[in-house]
Amino acid sequence: MRSASDTVSLSSGPLVPAPSRGRLAGVVTMAGSGLSNQVGAAIGALAFPVLGPVGVVAVRQYVAAFVLLAVGRPRLRDFTWAQWRPVLGLAVVFGTMNLSLYTAIDRIGLGLAVTLEFLGPLTIALAAARRRVDAFCAMIAAAGVVVLMRPQPSTDYVGMGLALLAACCWASYILLNRTVGRRIPGAQGSATAAGISALMFLPVGIILVLHRPPTAAAVGYAVVAGVLSSAVPYLADLFTLRRVPAQAFGLFMSVNPLLAALVGWIGLGQNLGSTEWASIGAIVAANTLSFLVRRG
Repeated sequence: MRSASDTVSLSSGPLVPAPSRGRLAGVVTMAGSGLSNQVGAAIGALAFPVLGPVGVVAVRQYVAAFVLLAVGRPRLRDFTWAQWRPVLGLAVVFGTMNLSLYTAIDRIGLGLAVTLEFLGPLTIALAAARRRVDAFCAMIAAAGVVVLMRPQPSTDYVGMGLALLAACCWASYILLNRTVGRRIPGAQGSATAAGISALMFLPVGIILVLHRPPTAAAVGYAVVAGVLSSAVPYLADLFTLRRVPAQAFGLFMSVNPLLAALVGWIGLGQNLGSTEWASIGAIVAANTLSFLVRRG
């Protein structure tokens, strides 16, 4: 149970650095969120042959909206325009990030797509760096990403471009979610954004049902993906971003390429070569070094 002294102000004003117990809770939450996200993405990929990436993302948005609206219970009439602005931006980012990432996963695989998407939080980490060791670790991680996306004869540039679009959305997600957390208490902001994003995808679901009726198994995969990759991470990240600095969040989230590669290999049979594994290892090592130095 958390005491009042461990709680960070969630309503307004600048974020207060969290005590060590709060940061430890944030780190644990980030790890669980990352694993949940990648497992959900792999399960969602199983529905691609029937629903396609767009259909899976649509179901994800519906599930996320249902869960977050039930948890957050936003009081929309109380929102000011200053609160609505970041919420609307977050709604657009939700949909665009998921759609571009899942389409990239369909084209270039889970590990590579998530690794390129990591450029988003990595950019946040570089921009927020204040110590030489942070900048050094971030540059090591960046070098690993560059090796992973090196041009090859079979390179799918459209898929890589979509993954980079997801990276831009992820960076925006981090900044917007922090703003929403400052201005709106609880999960009301994220819940409202998820609901608006679900409304944006409502025509997609209608067209899909009318022109290509889905199977029960495909819908089940998409629903599970929605819970694991949308509802759980959104709530977890809302908790985390209020307890750890943006720089620490961006660097720690570099574990996602490793998680994605492992889940893609075990769950989807997407194998990586030794160069790819070495590059991912460098990314994770850079993150680990930065975190250990920070604690020291």
